[in-house]
Amino acid sequence: MNYKRYKKNPVIELEDRQWPSKEINEAPIWCSVDLRDGNQALIEPMVVEEKIEFFNLLVQLGFKEIEVGFPSASQIEFDFLRQLIDRNLIPDDVTVQVLVQCREHLLKRTFEAIEGLPRAIVHIYNSVSVLQRDVVFNMNKEQIKQIAIDGTELVKKYAKDFPGEIILEYSPESFTGAEVDYSLEVCEAVIDTWGASPEKKVIINLPSTVEMNTPNVYADQIEWMSKNFKKRDSIILSVHPHNDRGTGIAATELALLAGADRVEGTLFGNGERTGNVDVLTIAYNMFSQGIDPKLEIANINDIIEVYERLTKMKVHERHPYAGKLVFTAFSGSHQDAINKGIHALKERKSSIWQVPYLPIDPADIGRSYEPIVRINSQSGKGGVAFIMETYFGFKLPKAMHKEFADIIQPISEKQGEVAPEQIMDVFKKSYIDRKEPLHFRRCKFEDLVDNEEGCTHATIYYTDYGVEKSFEATGNGPIDAVLKGLQEELDINIKVLDYTEHALGGGAGAQAAAYIHMLDAKNSKTTFGVGVSSNITRASIRAIFSAMNRLGIKE
Repeated sequence: MNYKRYKKNPVIELEDRQWPSKEINEAPIWCSVDLRDGNQALIEPMVVEEKIEFFNLLVQLGFKEIEVGFPSASQIEFDFLRQLIDRNLIPDDVTVQVLVQCREHLLKRTFEAIEGLPRAIVHIYNSVSVLQRDVVFNMNKEQIKQIAIDGTELVKKYAKDFPGEIILEYSPESFTGAEVDYSLEVCEAVIDTWGASPEKKVIINLPSTVEMNTPNVYADQIEWMSKNFKKRDSIILSVHPHNDRGTGIAATELALLAGADRVEGTLFGNGERTGNVDVLTIAYNMFSQGIDPKLEIANINDIIEVYERLTKMKVHERHPYAGKLVFTAFSGSHQDAINKGIHALKERKSSIWQVPYLPIDPADIGRSYEPIVRINSQSGKGGVAFIMETYFGFKLPKAMHKEFADIIQPISEKQGEVAPEQIMDVFKKSYIDRKEPLHFRRCKFEDLVDNEEGCTHATIYYTDYGVEKSFEATGNGPIDAVLKGLQEELDINIKVLDYTEHALGGGAGAQAAAYIHMLDAKNSKTTFGVGVSSNITRASIRAIFSAMNRLGIKE
């Protein structure tokens, strides 16, 4: 690791910085650059009809500014924009943005592409970084600044004869690698040349073309620029962060604190190298703080489907909010906390979402609860119980959680993740369908109110290793009668430690689930039995027989 080949990038001195004490309270102006910056980074760039479908998706999501490409760079880019215009696909409240280098023949072609639009953003740029001035352009500061001035003059020239409104956007490319005072000098020259005013604002876009430092440094650069513009009220201050250091989201959010009004980015962070900043993640972050993101992003699955199909890219399983696993808990302690949090939310009937490990309700963005808890060898008793209740409606008694989890654990250690359906199959086999050697068949009960020894007389029919048998007993209720009868019939000493029941679903035809926690006093062994029936008494008796078989009474 020859780290000595590299050196720290310079930082700026910013006294009395204000951004650390600020909060984000509203959404910025969003500009999607998926169709330009994102598209150019694809292994297989989109064709015209694919770009039109992607444009329609962006419109549906609520983007009001969309960079549609570099129409002077290729015929496909030109044809795409013309299709949007000629087919009247651009809504009145959406402004398209076109990128162009500061060269006259390219600007001429660009204005041909936007002919017929009532309004367009013309985005010009040139690199101002120390490194590119040296090794790419071999120009001094004045020469680089003159490129920006000349480009602005050319846009003014063509805008003069354009019947619609032209909004200028200027980007000092590689802004993060330039001296802030020099970047300010170039931007001020563009602002003055354009004749910006509060009524005719210019978009000054300060891109982190390559992330070169920690996010706080980018925030300092944005705040310094915002404070030092002479005509700040004539500027829409925009940022265009990339993600080379993996901190694009943080850099963008800090830039908003530092004074940025506008954000350029892409869906799921597609773009050159490690990508552009992911607009959706920033928007969902705002949403999770009770801030209207000003985008229609309530169904992330639909967004993913179109994005993956058109870009031929996949959304990573751990991608914030969108990944298949981000609302999934494997850890037992996490599962238990999620389970308890959701129960508390329902019991308290709170209108505010507060569930451990889930910053937002997955249902609010089109995700479901079903995959939240998944079971593997790291899972605990709470996760298994959550699966049983969420998927199948069985509210296992708390004392039963560990017993059943211990049955699932060896399976997960052997095969990895255990699907809910397999968990249910094991539950049935271990409890509900545990009918050997003792199998309850039918019963008959009679109330004996005047009987001093009890008030219920039970007749139970069952099989013992397939042999039909029956017994009669009396107790102070059906369960007590059955237990007394079994003890006398089988010469055993059993005790009930706990009993619970609940309905499985609703309606007149709903079944009931009964759980009985039983002790064999002979060997101190305990276990649960489970019974299910449309009749709660029958469910209870089935639970008793289930527990007897699990205790191995006849073995």
